[in-house]
Amino acid sequence: MLNELLEKLNKISAAVEKEFAAASSAAEIENAKVKFTGRNGSITALAPMMGKIPKEDKPAAGKAFNEAKALVAKCMEEAKERLGESASSAESVDVTLPGRKWPMGTQHPVTKTIDECCAIFRRMGFTVAAGPEIETVANCFDKLNAPIDHPSRDPKDTFYFDDGRLMRTQTSTVQIRTMLAQKPPIRIVSPGRCFRRDTPDATHGVHFHQIEGLYVDRHVTLADLKSTLKAFANEFFGEGVTIRMRPHFFPFTEPSAECDFSCVMCGGKGCRVCKNSGWLEILGCGMVNPNVLRNVDIDPEEWQGFAFGMGIERLTMLKYRIGDLRLFSENDFRFLKQF
Repeated sequence: MLNELLEKLNKISAAVEKEFAAASSAAEIENAKVKFTGRNGSITALAPMMGKIPKEDKPAAGKAFNEAKALVAKCMEEAKERLGESASSAESVDVTLPGRKWPMGTQHPVTKTIDECCAIFRRMGFTVAAGPEIETVANCFDKLNAPIDHPSRDPKDTFYFDDGRLMRTQTSTVQIRTMLAQKPPIRIVSPGRCFRRDTPDATHGVHFHQIEGLYVDRHVTLADLKSTLKAFANEFFGEGVTIRMRPHFFPFTEPSAECDFSCVMCGGKGCRVCKNSGWLEILGCGMVNPNVLRNVDIDPEEWQGFAFGMGIERLTMLKYRIGDLRLFSENDFRFLKQF
């Protein structure tokens, strides 16, 4: 059996030298390599014979196999050197051809909206602040004057960790951290991701993005809040958009309001999107509750402020006429490349 194997390897070795010596291109060199040592190569095909060779003859057989494979590698390198640089790749490079332009990536629509909102508020004198997504109950609820029985505290609505921390439910936590870290005057916006237990559908998801604003200074009034929101509406959606404020309740502001923008789809005339009302509910806002200021050691007798918060996805859906919230997180290139 050993003699039979050695005889076949000798014949293959002679063919190896002849094949590589005759190769005149990189493709022919590669084909020769596959012919001898590829998955179905002639040397590879002899491997099953090793199992039939007596134990005392296996060292000699293994040595012959290794020598045959080494010969293939040696002859291949010699052939490449003989053919020169053009044999180092499957095809030669034509340096006269123009370079290939790689397509540029684009921003996600949510990111575009965040950047645009921040740019608008920066022009009004606000700075951008950020905070962690994993928060304490104190920063997320207690210091924001949320009562112990507030629905948002329920584990059915909020993601809690075993140590008592939670995934923030709004970026108002950044406002608390900012007021604890610095004294007024304060003028910030805080964009970021928030989390709530919800069933995903066309208008809801377990995570979403918010941008909230806070302005604390002396003699701040509702007029300052309304003018700020009106300026934002005109910058973001275009001139002609009007706003209205409706009384509402939020534990962290007093007085509080829901702020509507005139429908950007129909110009306030009434359509399916605005349910024929001419208005779109965009955000919640109000004057900072004195209890919130006391919780962060700011004297409400000296300082006043306003706060507001709006959903980034909602703004994006309205601006770009997007009908399903889930498109933002499905990573469908057909959708994303439009932006």
